[in-house]
Amino acid sequence: MVLTLDTSLRIGIQTIHRRTEPADGPWTPRIDDLVDLVRLVDDSGFDSLWVGDHISFPVAILDPLLQLAQAAVISRRLLLGTSVLLLPLRHPTPVAKQVSTLDHLTEGRFILGVGVGGEFPREYAACDVPHNERGARLAEGVAVLRKFFGGQPVSHHGKFYGPFEDVLMSPPPRQAGGPPIWFAGRKEAALRRVGRLGDGYLSYVMTPETYSSALKAISESAEQAGRGSAPFGTGHLLFTRLDRTYEEALNRATETLSVRYAMDFRKAAERYCALGTPQMVAEKIRAFHAAGVRHVVLDLLGPYEQKAEQIAWFARDVLPLLVDLTAGSGNGRSAPPGAAS
Repeated sequence: MVLTLDTSLRIGIQTIHRRTEPADGPWTPRIDDLVDLVRLVDDSGFDSLWVGDHISFPVAILDPLLQLAQAAVISRRLLLGTSVLLLPLRHPTPVAKQVSTLDHLTEGRFILGVGVGGEFPREYAACDVPHNERGARLAEGVAVLRKFFGGQPVSHHGKFYGPFEDVLMSPPPRQAGGPPIWFAGRKEAALRRVGRLGDGYLSYVMTPETYSSALKAISESAEQAGRGSAPFGTGHLLFTRLDRTYEEALNRATETLSVRYAMDFRKAAERYCALGTPQMVAEKIRAFHAAGVRHVVLDLLGPYEQKAEQIAWFARDVLPLLVDLTAGSGNGRSAPPGAAS
């Protein structure tokens, strides 16, 4: 399979509702918080808005599909995506209904990013899903989704789901065949799965060099599976912090990520984050673009109260440095990258 990539770079923002951690007391996110953020991202010229997913996480987190449904009311332009939905934690049949509904509520501006997670085994135990089955459940779950996305009565006899016969789910998604499904993952088995099944690839905690190698592995797997040439979305979730100096940005990034993932993240931040001045951050994004990334999703680090400031700063001082790469981006009006042609 020849991976047919977008010609231009799109840039999105990760996370809607979040609070600065550690924190005490109840968290009461407001509708106006979401409205203000979505409008800022839209008005600032970004292409997309993404949310992550966990059932249990060291910091407070809301359901991704419900957040995107609300965000779709605010913006008529932005692409909306999950980065990523942990599909193995859920039965795929009700997920198919939710995704089909969301594809209509977004008027076909939805990208379904899926993955297995696994760094927090207790959320798998809480969902009564064996941790060591998550990869196989993901593959079968996507097969069930795509059956329902076809708009015809579905029968399925699988290892984990079914048996059931002649179940019609209506309406099917707005996008023909369903929204593009982008897979996450870094290990060899995950990359082979992307090549066999994915409409796109959405990574995180990678360097440009490892991303380029991952795309080669995905392409080889797709070719072995007998897939022909087709549009393929290539995304990367990039931890980012703008600051006056690299060291100040590194300190903020380390503080945020160490709390979020309950581990010392300093060395990983040095290796994987885009940090420092606008010029430094732009150069990191250029390196990922050269490696094949066509959709950068920015997870802007630091206190959540500074998120709007970081978004505005990036739009003002970084986007102009990348205009030669972003010129001609679809701005959410055409089919999402990786959509079936």
